[in-house]
Order: sequence, then structure tokens, then C-alpha cells
Amino acid sequence: MREGLELIPLEEAVRALESRVEALPGEEAVPLEEARGRVLAREITAAIANPPFDRSPLDGYALRAEDIAGASKESPARLSVIAEVCAGGWFDGTAGPGQAVRIMTGGAIPGGCDCVVRQEDTDYGEETVAVYRPVSCHQNYCFAGEDIQRGAVLMAAGEKLGPVHIGVLAGQGLVRVPVRPRVRAAIVSTGDEIVPVGVPLAPGKIYNSSLLMLRARLEELGVVVTSARSVGDDPGAVAQAIRAGYEDADLVITTGGVSVGKKDILHDTLPLLGAERLFWRVQMKPGTPILCGLYQGKPLCCLSGNPFAAIATFELILRPMLAKLSGDGSMNYRRTTGRMAEDFPKRSPGRRFIRARYRDGLVTLGRQNHSSGALYSMVGCNCLVDIEAGNKGLRAGDIVKVVLL
Repeated sequence: MREGLELIPLEEAVRALESRVEALPGEEAVPLEEARGRVLAREITAAIANPPFDRSPLDGYALRAEDIAGASKESPARLSVIAEVCAGGWFDGTAGPGQAVRIMTGGAIPGGCDCVVRQEDTDYGEETVAVYRPVSCHQNYCFAGEDIQRGAVLMAAGEKLGPVHIGVLAGQGLVRVPVRPRVRAAIVSTGDEIVPVGVPLAPGKIYNSSLLMLRARLEELGVVVTSARSVGDDPGAVAQAIRAGYEDADLVITTGGVSVGKKDILHDTLPLLGAERLFWRVQMKPGTPILCGLYQGKPLCCLSGNPFAAIATFELILRPMLAKLSGDGSMNYRRTTGRMAEDFPKRSPGRRFIRARYRDGLVTLGRQNHSSGALYSMVGCNCLVDIEAGNKGLRAGDIVKVVLL
């Protein structure tokens, strides 16, 4: 079935796919040490203050500011040292007038003390200490809750957890964290010409680079790949592989078989599945013949068999949908503008995306092979340049639209 030859704009394709999915329901509690990169399912509030007690930010002596007012090298204030508190220790007593407590960084400030004098401003005394300069009340003094107040909202639902988030939650004593479920995807790569890596190449065969590339990209984005299989150009076999993929996946991605050739069998596969077709053919190059639909309410995304076309349409069309499914906005790409560092003289009758490198506002093209079947020229690229239809060629210095990957 090949009807629907009219191309739709890229943005319309993105909306058509994005509008038919919702964030995956539910949540799971994962160990804190495994939570990096996960998205919070609900708000987290502070169960304890941080720090949980008044503490010293340096090594010195905790005392009362009024006892060392006017102290100097020539006329030091002398106090009795009644205890010593290290980090992790505790002094149950109370320091009175003329008394000091030797204290180390992180130690709990004892009752009766309202400041800490640096040990460098003393004679380092053990039974008595001479203090050579005054400090004010609450100088060198960290209050309980200074960083986090008990009951404060620490993180909102939907935040993606990084190393600092993990550190903050560890400071709260959390063992497990409620996070959104990860998106689960299956990959089905089609084509009689492809063989797995490690197998000797027979004449006319190629290694299946797209399957492993997409698997790596999905996992890099935090998607769980539940299966990745190759199938020949047989609609029934492909339909069976797709059904099997959905047994434990939220979506299936296929490569190959989506154009208008004799072996472009995905058009025959969708009716066998009873899948709803959302769109086929998008106004962009590479990746024009992308085909997307729904199988039992779950996305079915059929990409070109050409490696660069496959990864370009994955980045531009599938990533917004994955961001919505996962509830992780950072999974989507960002757009900006840049200045061309070199010419790209080729005309673009239709909208075109070319691989490039973006740094400090400057766009360089690197290797100049922009064929949809070429993959090596994508190595080192971190963006795609979005060239409008009808462009007669780019010149060095031109301002261009850039999709940051």
C-alpha cells in the first residue's frame, strides 16, 4: 500500500507522533546509588535539616564573643579549655564565661558558645588558650538548617537526577528514590542484505550498523533496549518480529523497507499487524520516507535503512516523542543559531539537514560526505544544520539554524 505520497512538514510529523503518546504511568523505587539519570516521580521534601546541628566551618576554639572582645597579640584573652569536639563527636556540657572548647572542622558547636576563633589566631593551647584577636558573635558559625531547612521542597517531580541531586538526597539519608519508569524499546532491523557483525561478508551483503548504532543511542539517552533483532524482507516475518518486540516494550523502532522499492515491505507489514498509520514521508532530507504509526496504542516508528537517514530522523522526530513518554524534557534536542565557518555551496531544493560541529557559536562541517548512506562523516558531529527549502548554498559567515544533539 503506497498511498499518501504527499510529504508533510517535519514539525507536523513531530506533532502527529507526540500528540498520540502520554508519559508512562506509575513509578518505581530504585536504590539511591542507581538513581543517576532517572526522573523523579514525585516531589521530595527534606526530612531533616542540613546541617542537622550548629557546626564549625574550621579548626579552632568555640567560645563566647564577649570573652575575647579587645583581644590582641600584645594583650591576649586567656580562657580555660574544658573539652575537645571533633567531627562526629559531641559535647553535652555548656561552656560558661571564660571557657572555650577546642573544635575541629565539622564539629558540633557546644551550648553556650556563639562563635569560633581560628586556631591560627591562638597559641594552640590545650588546657588554657591565648586568643590574639576578637571575633564577632556568630562569626565562623554554621547554623543548623543553613543549607536545607526541614520540610523544605528539595526537588520537584520531573527533575532529572545528577550527581549533585544524589549528594543532596544522600545527605537526607534516603536509601531509595521514587522515579518514573524508563522507556523500553525494541529494535527490528529489516533487509536481506544485512548480516550481523562477526559473520564473514558474502558478496552483496553489508554489516548491520544501524541496529547497533540505534541501540547505543537509545541507551545513551536512558532508554532500555529490550530486544534488537534482524529480519529478512518478508512482511509476515517482520510483523511477527514486531509483535514479539511489543511483548515487553513501549515502542518498536524498525530500519529499512519504508521507501517505494520492491523490497520496501513495511507498507505491507502494517496491515498485517492491524496497525494505524500516522504518516509516511516527511519534507526533509535525509530520511524522507520515515513511516510512523500505532500498534495497540503504542508507537511504531519505521526509519530508513540508510544509516545517516536513520539517525537523523531518530534525532529530529523520535526524540521529542521519547521525551514525552519518559517525562524527561532533557531527552529532547535544543535549537540555536550559529555562524558558518566555511562554505556549503550545494543547493537545497527541499529542506535539508547536514551534519556539523558547533562550538562557541561557530559551525564547521568537517568531512564533506553528506550522503544519507554515509555514516563515518557523522563521527565527531554534535549538531545538524537546518537548511530551508530553496537555499542556493551557504557561505562562510552566514547565520544558520542549528539542532544541538
